Order: sequence, then C-alpha cells, then structure tokens
Amino acid sequence: MNILVTGGAGFIGSHIVDQLIAKGHQVIIIDNLVTGQTDLINPQAVFYQEDITNAEQVNKIIQQHQIQVICHQAAQLDVRKSVQDPQYDAQVNIIGTINLFEAAHKNGVKKVVFASSGGAIYGDTDILPTPETHPTDPISPYGIAKLVMEKYAHYYKTIYNIDYTALRYSNVYGPRQNTQGEAGVIAIFASRMLENKEVFINGDGENTRDFVFVQDVVDANIAALTGDIVGAYNVGTSIQSTINQVFDIIHNLSNSNVDKKHIEAKLGEQKHSSLSYDKLQESINWTPKTDLESGLQQTVEWFRG
Repeated sequence: MNILVTGGAGFIGSHIVDQLIAKGHQVIIIDNLVTGQTDLINPQAVFYQEDITNAEQVNKIIQQHQIQVICHQAAQLDVRKSVQDPQYDAQVNIIGTINLFEAAHKNGVKKVVFASSGGAIYGDTDILPTPETHPTDPISPYGIAKLVMEKYAHYYKTIYNIDYTALRYSNVYGPRQNTQGEAGVIAIFASRMLENKEVFINGDGENTRDFVFVQDVVDANIAALTGDIVGAYNVGTSIQSTINQVFDIIHNLSNSNVDKKHIEAKLGEQKHSSLSYDKLQESINWTPKTDLESGLQQTVEWFRG
C-alpha cells in the first residue's frame, strides 16, 4: 500500500515507518522537524519537510503519491504548552487533522489511523483501568483537541465513508524518545541518570501512570492500518506504576549514583492513570508484550548509545 505517515521523523512515527517498510509498503513521510529528527528518517521512505497546517501541500502530496491510508502521528504534544498557547495547539492538532481528512476524502483515501490520548481525554477517573465507555471530560486544550479530532473523524466516516481508528495512547516510552520536545519522564530520567545529573520528581512521586512500550504501540498501529476496526481504542497495559518505581528501576539499570529530588507538584497534574485494553484485544487480539522492566532496559541501552 501507499501509506502516508505524518510525524514519521519522530519518536513513535519513525518506528511505525520502519515496520511498514519492512513489511513492503511504500511510505511517504510528512514532518516539520519541530520535534522530529532527520537521523530517524528511514532512507527508503519519501520525505517531505512540511507542516500539516499547510492544507494545499498536504493535498498535493496525498494526490501525487496516490495515498491509500494515512497514519497520523504528527501533533503538538505538550499539555503544558497547550495551556499556555491554546490557539497554536488547536491550529496544529485540530486544523492540521481536518486538512488531512479533507485531502483524504478528495483523493479517495480509504482509512485514517491517528494518535489520540487516553490520559488527557479521560482525566482522573474513578474506574481503573479506564475503559473507552468512560465519560470524556478533558481539562486541557491538548485533551480537548484530541477529543475534537475523534469527533471530526466520526463526521468524515459518516459523511464520506472514510474509516478511522483513534488509538488512545497511555504513556508511551522507549528508544528514540525526545527528552526536549516531549513530556516523557522515562526519557528524561534515563538521559539524566546516565549523565549523573540530578533528577527531579514533581510531588511525592506516588502518582501512577500506565507506561506502554513503543513497539507495542507500533503493533497496534500496524494492525489498525491493515485491519477493519473503526472507532476509538485504548492502547495501554492496564498496569499502574508510580514515578518512584520507574526511578528505582532506571537508577538500577543505569548504575547511576544520583539521588532524586522532590520538588513542588504541578498544579492540576493527573494523580492516577491506567487504560483498559480489553476492547482492542477482543477486536484484533492485541495485547502489550513488553513488561516495564525489559522495556526500560531497552530504553536505557538506547540512551547509553
């Protein structure tokens, strides 16, 4: 198939590109390189340094390469930045996504698979692991934008019959994660400990997150791109891990001698998060294969170089 991957020079997107090419697909990448990196671009892919907010160029690329399906990973990723600049967040995450769907229906694209968000859409819940049936009441512009993307996807499915799969990620981690442009605590911990730099933890470190390894997320995307599932699906492990636990494992794996320093908790930060993946398992037999310790080991080794 001819597959467009937006954000294909980024953390998750580059892994997806590599696997699609390994499976024999023709892959075209759109990435503005704000957080993407040129050294992550697969040389067998066709690369455009372009922004999804440029509707004319997006349409031109999709038309020129006769794109059949789209894997949409490009995004403004920072929740805190979305709070500081909601207009920019909406421009990238909402308008950029609309540009893709508009070009999709004009050029006969059959399906769009895109990265949504579990934690940001659900917020703190009283049901853990949280299922897709839980109410969605996001409290950040980032979370709101992800939910709006899902609503637009439903619209384009209803009106233009473009299939879509919204993958609601939990906290994705693994090799290639950017410590600067993405809020990845594991990447930050690993890089700082290997350099014997002080590590800061917001609050008491007992907040929990559902950490899912990048290869498991890639597998979910590949299955969604080639399968017939439509709608929103959680991608997580259903396991809660505290930030302190993550620190301790990375501390051991990196043979670091630095201590953690607790600083003031961030206002409004989510306390606990865990996603149920039952729906995805029932639909396409997807389950997370990588436990936290082995995933952290692979991550630390990558940062070690």
